[in-house]
Amino acid sequence: MTRRLEGKVAFITGAARGQGRSHAVRLAEEGADIIAVDLCGDLAEVPYPLGTAEDLAETVSQVETLGRRIVARQADVRDQPSLDAAVAEGVARLGRLDIVCANAGVNKPAPMLEMTEPTWLDIVDVDLSGVWRTCKAAIPYLLAGGSGGAIVLTSSAAGLKGYANIAHYTAAKHGVVGLMKTLAQELAPHRIRVNTVNPTQVDTPMIMNESMYKLFCPALDAPNREDFAPISQAMNALPIPWVDARDVSNAVLFLASDEGRYITGVALPVDAGVLIK
Repeated sequence: MTRRLEGKVAFITGAARGQGRSHAVRLAEEGADIIAVDLCGDLAEVPYPLGTAEDLAETVSQVETLGRRIVARQADVRDQPSLDAAVAEGVARLGRLDIVCANAGVNKPAPMLEMTEPTWLDIVDVDLSGVWRTCKAAIPYLLAGGSGGAIVLTSSAAGLKGYANIAHYTAAKHGVVGLMKTLAQELAPHRIRVNTVNPTQVDTPMIMNESMYKLFCPALDAPNREDFAPISQAMNALPIPWVDARDVSNAVLFLASDEGRYITGVALPVDAGVLIK
């Protein structure tokens, strides 16, 4: 059977690990070549380690093992010139751009009244403005290609409902859904489709870290993954505590492929039923 993305090129942010690496590998399995970027460094306002240059190199290795090409660069979604340069180099080397996965995101739980302005600004800058910058960098190449394309923005279940203690993240992820709907309208005449994926908790370092465990298990002095699991599961309708990154990647693949060729302007939950509770 012909691979669904044969001959396509996908640009993915936050690709060093987690959902970003999973998206790169899953799309490569279906024939896509990859332009991958990641900050490869920590942020002062984020309480857990972020991806590293070594992590990004592992993404490169996994994609190349599948026989696909990949151009990987360190770039910051808070910095438009670095994104512009990475996309320009990737398209120059791989010849085209068809798919955009604006995936990079961070979080730092805190009650709104305890949240500092630097924390608010950093989370919103990465999770919303970074998505806008990613689209700004990539859309001109989709338009120049003249053959349409697919943009998949990573939002969250928090982009469709409210969550306490993550006001910045929830506001940003709601903003991503609004941005998606506007871009879907603007780009439809060019046969460029724009959608979001909206996951529940995903088994990645952004969720599996001490600050998140403490948010959900405040009565424990040193909560861990095992303590967090039943509380996380109680949020979902399906009897699972979280989804795997590959579950989200499969949704991204569907939206990016011709199987989703007439789907645009949709916020697609991959949420184990968290939004129906």
